[in-house]
Parts: sequence; C-alpha cells; structure tokens
Amino acid sequence: MAEAADFPGTGPSPAHRWFRRAATLLVGGGLLAGLLHLPVDSAAYAAVPVPGKTAAGAKTAGQGAPGSSAQAVRNASGTAVRTGLKADATGSRTVDVSLDSLTPGAPRKGDTVTVSGTVTNEGRQPVTKAQVGLRLGAPLGGRSAIDAAAQREGFQPGSDGTEVGGKYVQKFARLAPGVPQRFSVSVPVSALDLGIDGVYQLGVALTGQTAAQPYPQVLGIERTFLPWQDGAAGTKTRTTYLWPLISTTHLTARTRSDEQQTPVFTNEDLAKEIQPGGRLAQLVTLGSQLDVTWVIDPDLLVSVDAMSEKYDVEGPDGTTVPGRYQSVAKQWLNELQKTVKGKKVVALPFADPDLASLAHSGKAVSGSLGHLKEATEVGLKAVTSILHVKATSDFAWPAEGAVDPSIVDVATSAGARRVIARSDSLRETNNLPYTPSAARPIGGGTTAVVADARLSTAFQGDMTRSEDATLAVQEFLAQSLMVTLQDNKQRHLVVAPQRTPTASQAQAMATALKALDDERWSQPQDLAAAAKAKPDPAATTQVPSAAAYPASLRKQEMPRSAFEKLRITKDKLDRFKMILSEPDRVITPFGRAMDREMSTSWRGRPAEARGFREGVQRYLTGLMHQVGLIKKSNAKLSGRSATIPVTVQNNLVQGVDHLVLRLTSTNPTRLKIGDGLYEEQPVKITGGGHTQSVKFTTTANANGRVPVYAQLYTEDNQPYGEAVRFEVNVTEITPTVILVIAGGVLLLVLAGFRMYTQRKRAARLQAETGPDGGPDGDDGTASGTTPGSGSDGGDPEQPSDPAPDTAPESTEASQTGERVDR
Repeated sequence: MAEAADFPGTGPSPAHRWFRRAATLLVGGGLLAGLLHLPVDSAAYAAVPVPGKTAAGAKTAGQGAPGSSAQAVRNASGTAVRTGLKADATGSRTVDVSLDSLTPGAPRKGDTVTVSGTVTNEGRQPVTKAQVGLRLGAPLGGRSAIDAAAQREGFQPGSDGTEVGGKYVQKFARLAPGVPQRFSVSVPVSALDLGIDGVYQLGVALTGQTAAQPYPQVLGIERTFLPWQDGAAGTKTRTTYLWPLISTTHLTARTRSDEQQTPVFTNEDLAKEIQPGGRLAQLVTLGSQLDVTWVIDPDLLVSVDAMSEKYDVEGPDGTTVPGRYQSVAKQWLNELQKTVKGKKVVALPFADPDLASLAHSGKAVSGSLGHLKEATEVGLKAVTSILHVKATSDFAWPAEGAVDPSIVDVATSAGARRVIARSDSLRETNNLPYTPSAARPIGGGTTAVVADARLSTAFQGDMTRSEDATLAVQEFLAQSLMVTLQDNKQRHLVVAPQRTPTASQAQAMATALKALDDERWSQPQDLAAAAKAKPDPAATTQVPSAAAYPASLRKQEMPRSAFEKLRITKDKLDRFKMILSEPDRVITPFGRAMDREMSTSWRGRPAEARGFREGVQRYLTGLMHQVGLIKKSNAKLSGRSATIPVTVQNNLVQGVDHLVLRLTSTNPTRLKIGDGLYEEQPVKITGGGHTQSVKFTTTANANGRVPVYAQLYTEDNQPYGEAVRFEVNVTEITPTVILVIAGGVLLLVLAGFRMYTQRKRAARLQAETGPDGGPDGDDGTASGTTPGSGSDGGDPEQPSDPAPDTAPESTEASQTGERVDR
C-alpha cells in the first residue's frame, strides 16, 4: 500500500523515490544509532487504540479473563496520542472513520441500511476526490471469525470485500487535515446482494488521494458487522438477559434518637442516581420496555425506601443536615413497582455480599458465613415487601462470574442452589464446535448457570461515544445470530452484564435487546427457565481450581483483617443488645451495616471500605459508652460497717436492663463487701440521662487502705464497659472514743428521763389548780420564772435531731475523702 508523502507537491518519479528512500535509510539509520544508542521501535509510530477499538479503529471483543479491560491513552481533546517519536498518519490510517449509527442493526428484506458518522483527515496533506462507501465481505465462519475481524487493523484488500459503488456513496471534494466532516450513506438491502443467512463483515471505507499519491486508494476504514436472516429462524435461541439494579453503599449505621430512628446517609449520591436522567432512573425506564430478568440488591430498595421519608445527610464535620429528595425517591419506587409487576425478579442477599472474598478470606473467621445466611433471608423479605412481587433468592452471583470450588461452597451455604458463572471462568474443555446451553450440573444438587462471556462483556467500557456504542451493538447482534446458526439444536443462553452499568451502557444494551424483540432468531426467557433447561451432556461441568481464579480479581477482594473487624463488631453488638429494653433499635441498623461491610461494591475501593468498617465500629462503641459507671473518688470508713454507693448512668434514649453491678474488695480480710469478696446487685435504668445509685454493705476488720473495683456485667457474666477503681480508707475506732461516745449516750438517756418526770409533775399540778390557774388570776407560775425553767420543774430546751452526714445523690464524681453512708 502506497504511503502519503511527508511534504506537498506532485509525486516524484519511481526511480527518484527509490533513491531518496535508500539515502534516507542510510543517513537516518546512522544518525539514530549514534543518538544515545536509542533503539527505534516501529510500534512507537502506530496509533494508540481508542477505548473499545484496536489501533486501526476496529472494535475489540472482551475475551480476556474476568476483570480484564482494554486501556486507552488519549489527550484532553479526545484525540489519540502516540508514544515515542511523532509520526504522520499514512496508508489506510490516514483518515479516521467514525461510525456513529447503523440502522437497522439487523435488516430484513426490503429495508434500507443507513450508515452515518464522521471522517477526519489525520494526515498532513489534504485528501482530494474522496468518497465514503460500504464494503461488504463474505459471511463469517463462526464466533472466532467475528473476534478476528473485530481485531484486524488497516485495510486488507482480500478480506474487506468490494465497494458497493455507484450512487451509494458520499463524495467530498477536499478533506483538510484535522477537520471532521459528517457523512451518511444509505443502501437498499437489495443492492447489498446478501446471500445466505449469516454474519457479514461490513466495512465503511474512505477512498481518496493525496498530492504525493495521486491515485485512488483506501485511506481509512471502520469495520462492523451486519447480521442477516431472511425470514424467521427454524430454531430460535432462548436468551436470558439479566437487568441488574445494584448500587454502592449509601446508608450509615447511624440513626437519630427519635421514635422513627431517622436514617443518616453518607451523601446525596443516591438521589442523583434515581432522579430523572440518573443512572438508576434510566435503568428502570429502559428495562420497562424489555423482556429481562431483574436482579436486585435489596439494600438499594431499603435505602430508597428510607429516603422516601424523613432522612438526614452526614456532613464532612460529622454533623447532619436534613435530606431533600423524598419526592424523587417516592417517584422512583413507584416506577419500579409498576415495571416489575408480573416480571421475574431475583433478590440478591442484602448488600450483594462478595462471595469470593468470603470464600478466600472470610470463611476462616468465625461467624462470617452466618452473615451471608442472614443477608439472604433479610434480602428476600425486603424485595418482597417493598416491590410487592414474588421474588426468588436461590441464585448466587459471584463477582464477574468467576468461580472455584470454595466460592461454590460458600454460595450454596446460604441456601442458593444455582450459581451464575461465566464461560471465561468455567471454560469448555471438549472443543465443542458450538456454544452449549447455560445450565450445567456441578454436583451436590447445584447448577451452574454459565453466562456467555462474549455477550456479557459486549457493553463494558466507555459507551458515551456513539461510535463505541454502535460497534458494541452490532457485535452483540452478530454473536447472538452466530450461536443460532451453529446448528439446529435448541440453545439457552444467559447474558450477565456488569453489575452497575452506566446510563450510556444501559442505553446500548437496550438498543441491542430491542433489535431482538422481533424474535427472528432469539426468544426472551427468564433466568429460572434457563436454569431448568436440559443440560448439554457434552458441556463441561468441572469447576475450575482455586489456582485458576484470576489474580486481578483476587487483588480486589476484602482481606482477612476486614472479617476480623466484622467479628469484633458482631461480638460488641451481641453484648450491647442484651442490656437494652428495645434491642431491635440497634439490631436492625447495625445488622444491615455489617452486611454492607461485605458488599461486592467495595471492590477497587479499599480505602472507602476500610473507612466504612471503622465508622460502624466507632459508632457502636460510642453508643455502648453511653451506659456506664460514674467515676468515684476515694472514701473513708470510720467504723466497722457502712454502705458504699456506686452510681450507674444511662444516656441512651431507651432503658437498660439485665445488667449486674459487682463491687469487689481486693483485701476482704481488711474490708469485706457483702458476705465475702464481692457483692452483686441488679441494675435497671430508664433512658434519657437517668442514673441509679446502688448501695453495698461493707464490714471493716482492720485499719488501712483497700482498693475496691466496681464493674458492670451482662447476664451471661461478660464484663460491660470499663471498671471503676477507688480506695476505701478503713480507720478502726479507739477505746477512748468509745468511752466518750458511751458517756454522751448516757447523758442523753438521763436528760430524757428528767424531762419525762418533770412533764408528769407539771401535768399533776395543772389538774389540781384547774384550767383557770390560781388565785388573782395568775397562771400558776411563780413570779420571775418562765414555763420550763430548770429549777421550777419546767422542761429544759432540747437540741434538734442531728442532720445526716451524707450529701444528696449527685451524678457528679464524689469529692476526695468522701464519707460513706453508715
């Protein structure tokens, strides 16, 4: 193929061109060899592939191991950039042909095929006498032939067919470098001269010439596929397409302390997804027009349902603000309920747990598999109650359909009987000349439903460019028809696309499925029917070993430390819920938060996953600290027996019960508590900042300081919260003090007796003189005396009873040196 010249002007003679090129090679080779001894790599001059395309612009198929993806290098303007030395676009890569639409994607007799797009001269010289035409190749021989054609680079005269010329071209007088120009070519199907049913390679090529090469040549080509079937197929392929409604984690473990337990969201990203035009909104709208099997994460439904009522959003500083998208959430839920009515719905376990991470890292941590079983039960209940449909939960879907024996074991441990795998994981080993049906019995009553890898990965990558979406749709249709044409046997295909397709990916998927709606070679079928279909006896049923699991996917898994943290959180929650009067207020939000910690959506986001786990545990620990002992300072005991008060505070909204407070003496010989080493008393406190003061009886046997510990315990004898330590200073009573106290008591007894006798005498005198007193009207008292004066027998004035020596109960810490109640 002649190349474009490096400078304008008319082309030199062949002899001149040969001499000039030889001299250039000799001189240039020597110069390059002497410059830093750098090798010249011809690949440096090749155009870097754009997303989803080869260097030549042809679409590539996603046939790598699960998790693989094509990489592209593009500059800010979106044009391809080259690595290494700068080179001019030449030959059949001089002009970039971009195919934006092809309608209809699967034409029938009497249709007109219309192809439109843009052409851009990427060379240095103008292209003249240019025209865009269609080149129809021969029918391709199988699915591998489609792969090869998609990956082929540059124009190949023997393979790219001949141009459908005449009036079915669009001409351009001149294509200036770097200036894109639109084209649209329409050709009746009759003019294409299509023969037998099959998949035809369709090339959209620009033919033109430059000043350096003034003769017609193909300067740019884009390949795609044209599936052709004249009439209805005798045996149709029954195709199951999974339509996933899955998102990332949006709800935190936090709730407000009101009666409704107002939920707290991490941000408003979910609202953006469900509002009109958002990703999830488009998935519902597009899916309503298709015959698909809905695969739904219950966490998404629960989150949107929570958003439909009062909710808060967490701020960067930990504060919360009211949410604003209740109406959006209600509208999305209503649309989804209408859409799935009467449709087949698969409920994933709550929060779509990462089965591979559980199998490879979590299974060794006690309690991890229990989370999966609970998530399965809760998930089914949530989908059924929110969507009002009869859903099924016996399908497990590992990440990207990659399986090994341990993943299958974990998937079935929670009740799943069918595992959605992918054909690039459970590969065929019998060299079958056709694509077998999806259902495969893999032992133990378990069925592997093997999704087709080519069809499942057809819409991965960036589909925002119409060119990439168009090529993906045509390749999907081509592969689908090729399966039907392999033989006359009934096929049951399953397509399991990426878990969280973007809006543009979903649009491309819907476009492809609508092209199959006429049921010419494909008939829709639900997932349960595909799983029950008769297996192909020649298809492989051997689950690949753990060594075959893709390393790229293993790197994305949760580490064992994540499951260890999950176990610690579970243990704390079990202790916490035992003391609560309304345990469901914490069991539900924290149970679902732990499910979210295992979500498949954390793949590729280890930092965010770690932050979420730590946030859940930190919040639970904070709640547990709302119930505890008030710190107590040292106390004095100046007697042989006394009571020691210890205060428990509950700052939770709800009450606490089933707690025991234990007071322990470290030296029972000196200070005995209760009947021995320690004493226990039950604790029950209402919520809202209330306290309970618990008093313990102590007996002192000797002087000295005794450390004492107060500790809360649950009913199963597990410590709750931090212990409180304080010292009791025991001081024995001396004999002198005893005599003084005894003398004081005796004086009080004598004074009381004297008061008693004097009052009896006064009563007798009053009875003898009468109520009016003595003569002269006196009141019976002697002059110069007052009633009750001592020498005349009156009652002496007595002091009041002594005030108690203990301070009122307070929630504040007691003061140093406090005296205990005796």
